[in-house]
Amino acid sequence: MSSGVFDLTGTTAVVTGASRGIGRAMAEALAEAGADIIGVSASLAPGSDVQASVEATGRAFEAVSCDFSDAAAVEELGKRLAARQPHILVNNAGTIERAPAAAHPRASWDRVLQVNLSSQFALSQAVGTSMLERGRGKIIFTASLLSFQGGINVPGYAAAKSGIAGLTKALANEWASRGVNVNAIAPGYIATDNTAALRADEERSRSILERIPAGRWGRAEDLAGATVFLASRASDYVNGIVLPVDGGWLGR
Repeated sequence: MSSGVFDLTGTTAVVTGASRGIGRAMAEALAEAGADIIGVSASLAPGSDVQASVEATGRAFEAVSCDFSDAAAVEELGKRLAARQPHILVNNAGTIERAPAAAHPRASWDRVLQVNLSSQFALSQAVGTSMLERGRGKIIFTASLLSFQGGINVPGYAAAKSGIAGLTKALANEWASRGVNVNAIAPGYIATDNTAALRADEERSRSILERIPAGRWGRAEDLAGATVFLASRASDYVNGIVLPVDGGWLGR
């Protein structure tokens, strides 16, 4: 368990996309700091690996299933979560679809924007309203390096993640004075399912590694410290930032 300004004992954190990768690492880090976890994913059932790891810290875990591509389901989820009055909301659920811009299917564009941006706003609006009523709360988005750059063959993802950066600032501008901190973490090139295709491409993987000053792909657990920081009292005067955790990529 953490201590002092990083101690999350007595809090409840919602983590979307919690079943694996970055979301699971975030949920585990928050639990280790003392938070009970409501994990949300498209296919998260009781008895999952993330539930076992959270409960091993002595914290409670509740599994919730939601298809983030279904706007109506997300709206209903927002109502359910707002009623629970969580202290922390981590908007991490996301997807990526790769195709050159000239041939990018509109269905792919629409799905990525719904999952990665529209659903995030809907949950933030619902849960954020309950936080504003109480005068305290922490909202953390998972942004991306493509919140700063355009990427290749992922126009929908780049647009959505750029939108997340803007949404982070917009909500912070309105809610900071009312006790709700809104910030984002921009992971660098992390070894997850989303980057499997890049890591499998020997030439592309080599070019990526050559630009990362840290000299390695990131690991999901590299996001743990930033997550706890932005969820805790340590960040009470931090508003509207997009914090890169990228091994130095953006500084190169």
